[in-house]
Amino acid sequence: MWRVKSLDTSLEQSERNPLLRSLGPVQLTLFGVGSTIGTGIFVLTSQAAQEAGPGMIVSFILAAIVCGIATLCYAELAAMAPISGAAYVYVYASFGEFWAWIVGWALVLEYAISASAVAVGWSGYLVGLLEHSALHVVLPVKFTNGPYGGGIINLPAVLLCLVVTLLLVVGTQESARVNAFFVTVKVLALGSFVVMSLPAIKDTNFHPFAPLGVAGITNAAASIFFTFIGFDAVATAAEETRNPQRNLPIGLFGALLVVTLTYLLVAIGAAGTFGAQPMKNLDGVPLLAGSKTLAERCEQLASGSHQSLACSHEGLASILRQLGHPAAAGWLGLAAFIALPSVVMMLIYGQTRIFFVMARDGLIPDRLARTHPRWKTPYVVTLCTGIAVAFASALLPVGRLAAIANSGTLFAFFLVSLAVLRLRYTEPSRNRPFRTPAVWFVASVSCLGCFVLFLFLSREAKLVLPLWSAIGLTIYGLYGVRRSRLVRGGA
Repeated sequence: MWRVKSLDTSLEQSERNPLLRSLGPVQLTLFGVGSTIGTGIFVLTSQAAQEAGPGMIVSFILAAIVCGIATLCYAELAAMAPISGAAYVYVYASFGEFWAWIVGWALVLEYAISASAVAVGWSGYLVGLLEHSALHVVLPVKFTNGPYGGGIINLPAVLLCLVVTLLLVVGTQESARVNAFFVTVKVLALGSFVVMSLPAIKDTNFHPFAPLGVAGITNAAASIFFTFIGFDAVATAAEETRNPQRNLPIGLFGALLVVTLTYLLVAIGAAGTFGAQPMKNLDGVPLLAGSKTLAERCEQLASGSHQSLACSHEGLASILRQLGHPAAAGWLGLAAFIALPSVVMMLIYGQTRIFFVMARDGLIPDRLARTHPRWKTPYVVTLCTGIAVAFASALLPVGRLAAIANSGTLFAFFLVSLAVLRLRYTEPSRNRPFRTPAVWFVASVSCLGCFVLFLFLSREAKLVLPLWSAIGLTIYGLYGVRRSRLVRGGA
């Protein structure tokens, strides 16, 4: 359970079975932005308003700080060991195979489940656009909802996942070009929102700033941490990066900077123009975000002239309509529809690279690690992952998947922060092109921040992680613990 695979061994393996190095710093930054800016900022702004009121601005800052500190730890490890697998590889080299498997399995909650959630969100945008277009096409419910929504299968979500998977099989360079287009559309749409909303800000909308206190701000930070999921996909692209020691830190920090500034400006514009006070019941008690009682209260007030941000399912688009910009609201919805496939693409990409390295280590069948003779991509594991994500998006409910994905991400960030400290102690002489400043302080604060945000997740999300880990350990006990290359001597 405690056998360690050295970083030198991982580096030698990657050199024997290389992936095509085609990504530069700009493409890596766009990878991070593409996999991060997605359903979260377009949808979860409403949930943050219900949990924190205008204080959701601080919630975004808090989530960004935790993510930024974790990025410092990621940057040192990614530059020191430019290997696909990211957190899984770092933990394998510092704490051993048992914890590496736990982290790799937890990352499924981050990547695959998040990709399914985004695919279902994209399907909803497609249905709405077709229905409100000039053609007035209404797709049958049985083909746009899974069994949980009164249908049979969410066919648009399935088709999206399969198309994205095939694109990833063709090649990383081609995927990066498509992703660059998607990122441009998203940034332009959110930039348009900022330009239109900031001049209309009213000071009165910020009072009271924190109606639910510090606890509400922290709850919102834990919920919207989902909006930062995906930047670590940059680290999983290590083996496909030119000059990774230099370009990986640039990509990590570049993506985090762009995402954080965008989120803050959007949050300020949303709270200052539309108002972000939480919805309350008749007794003046704030309602629980995502609850049935909140939905009923919003329905009661649906005929009012000014709807609460917490009641909006469109979030930013509804704000533009309230400001008298219906055409811009339609453009924002269209941009979200066009751009969300890039998030699905990058999340599936990150998941396949984790499984690729786990297969190469023998913890899952090594046939999954085969690379395509022409495109030099791990096509077997990419196809398997894409089909699994498509299946989940076709049938499973996704209402609370954001919090579930958060639990796996926070756990991975926590162990990566510890891995930096461990490797500083066990391998002090190893070359580190990028060194985390004040590493003992930074890594400790990162661990503390991840732990605090985990405590403020919903009860269901906190329970999912140990249950999911138990399933993973069962698979590891039945296969990986005996088939590991460290046991067979293949490493």
